[in-house]
Amino acid sequence: MTAHPHVEQLRDGDRSVGYWMLLDAPIAAERLARVGYDYLCLDMQHGLFTWQAVAQALQVIDGTDTAGFVRVPSKSAADIGQALDLGARGIILPLVESSAEAAQLAAAARYAPEGTRSFGPLRAGLRLGPRPADVNREVLVVAMIETARGLADVEAIAATPGIDALYIGPADLALSLGGAYPSDPAIADEFEAALARVRDAARTAGKAVGIHTLTGVDARRRLDEGFTFASVAGDLGHLERAAADHLATVSAPEAVGAAVAAAVAGAR
Repeated sequence: MTAHPHVEQLRDGDRSVGYWMLLDAPIAAERLARVGYDYLCLDMQHGLFTWQAVAQALQVIDGTDTAGFVRVPSKSAADIGQALDLGARGIILPLVESSAEAAQLAAAARYAPEGTRSFGPLRAGLRLGPRPADVNREVLVVAMIETARGLADVEAIAATPGIDALYIGPADLALSLGGAYPSDPAIADEFEAALARVRDAARTAGKAVGIHTLTGVDARRRLDEGFTFASVAGDLGHLERAAADHLATVSAPEAVGAAVAAAVAGAR
């Protein structure tokens, strides 16, 4: 079986947009995967997913055109292998801080002789090719740059064989650069320079480069700046925001007055 078309699209640097999930809700994953995003990422680092929940979510995502990614909870080879065995089309590795670390993590995602991944594909064997060499080519490995140390070695990380893309975690990167909070304007210039450095490093290495964003507006802006993919985050924040917006509309005095007027008019 060939690689997922959206995986190849992202790997080739074609403009891609994904969505981010924190909640263990397979029905929500199924509906979100049908919206039209290129990928849907299940966040095990900060989200509420267990391994069983990841398996269930990937099962429903597989019934759509969207590719299922997993941000693994740690940099351990066991977590990387488990996510891939459950059928993740791509993995996002948090807190990558050196080229040596990037090489180790890339190896954990590939079977021998290219890597050290143990053979036991579980669900993945139902959809990916039976030959390990084919699977090695079909899996997407994304390294997150989100610390000052990672930024300092970003050119070497980008050039590491087996790393297919770089991905910026802006909140942690801002804090690591000295921000008092993720959107601290005091480090805005330094932060934007850091983003440009990651973009340039990926471009020089011929790799895709992505960034985490909070809204579609932010994602569009970053793509227009030269990022090749962006994630819109995410289910929990958007659910809360939508609920708050509806409540504000209902509670606003002008909204209440308009509703009363409409009701009176309708009763005449």
